[in-house]
Amino acid sequence: MFKVVKTDGMLLTEAEQLAQFGGLPVNFIEATCLTEEALIEACADADAVLALREPFTARVMQAMTRCKIISRFGVGLDTIDVPAATAAGIRVANVPDSNFDEVSTHALAMLLALLRRLPQYNDAVRDGHWDALGGGQGIRRPSHMTLGLVGFGRIGRDLARKAAAVGFQVCAFDPHMPASVFEEAGVKQLPFEALLTTCDVLSLHVPLIESTANLLDAEALQKMRKGSYIINVSRGGLIDEPALAAALACGHIAGAGIDTLASEPPKADNPLLLSPNLLLSPHAAHYSQQSYAEVRTKAFASVAAVLRGEEPLYPVN
Repeated sequence: MFKVVKTDGMLLTEAEQLAQFGGLPVNFIEATCLTEEALIEACADADAVLALREPFTARVMQAMTRCKIISRFGVGLDTIDVPAATAAGIRVANVPDSNFDEVSTHALAMLLALLRRLPQYNDAVRDGHWDALGGGQGIRRPSHMTLGLVGFGRIGRDLARKAAAVGFQVCAFDPHMPASVFEEAGVKQLPFEALLTTCDVLSLHVPLIESTANLLDAEALQKMRKGSYIINVSRGGLIDEPALAAALACGHIAGAGIDTLASEPPKADNPLLLSPNLLLSPHAAHYSQQSYAEVRTKAFASVAAVLRGEEPLYPVN
């Protein structure tokens, strides 16, 4: 009998997911384990784990002596110590392709809402003000603007395609992508520093790792064009939040669309909550009915594959 533990109760488990275990002797357990201690208690004798946001550290994995796989619901791996998993003989899998359409669409929706000042127009009309010209001073056509992408993976490339259809000129930075990928997409490749000074809108599409933490700090924000916009649908830790709040308050950054924060949900004293021209969503860019079902089913399928002695759908290590 295989013990499979789903360590976060945020995502529902339905028949479609459990059907992936067809023919396997599985004892399936659901728990919410948001600390190392809780994970060790629940997973020490687990054969497989399904994870979302839990801290799978080296200490946790040293205690998981039977575990064959940690399968994550989603793309990011910042909560899983992958080298430690490899050293412990634990496979790690994620689901990189279930929601790139949703995330790129969400980024574009935030961008257009900010540029067209939809939140401000909405509030003004509800407050009894009917002033298209006064409320829209400075609005520009997308065809007169440059969108800069930090990261040119699946999501970045999908956003480039959609933004180009609206009229944006698109450029991107990604040191891990060959020049041929940019050429095929018709996107200009730029160094990071040049991207900061060139674009009118900067959209982030990179994982949170040591080299990207606080990628947009006060110095980087100051290098951006006055009146530019920022979109973050990746990870909150990519941006120095107090620095962004200051840049929004002084008007150097005209607006920001933020789906992810360093601490979620945000604490009441997060300065961004008081920032002008800020559009927030609750880490929802990934979501649609279709992506929600797909990410869960594929994560379960990777667990089932490994328990059958096969490769996971999307192996990380």
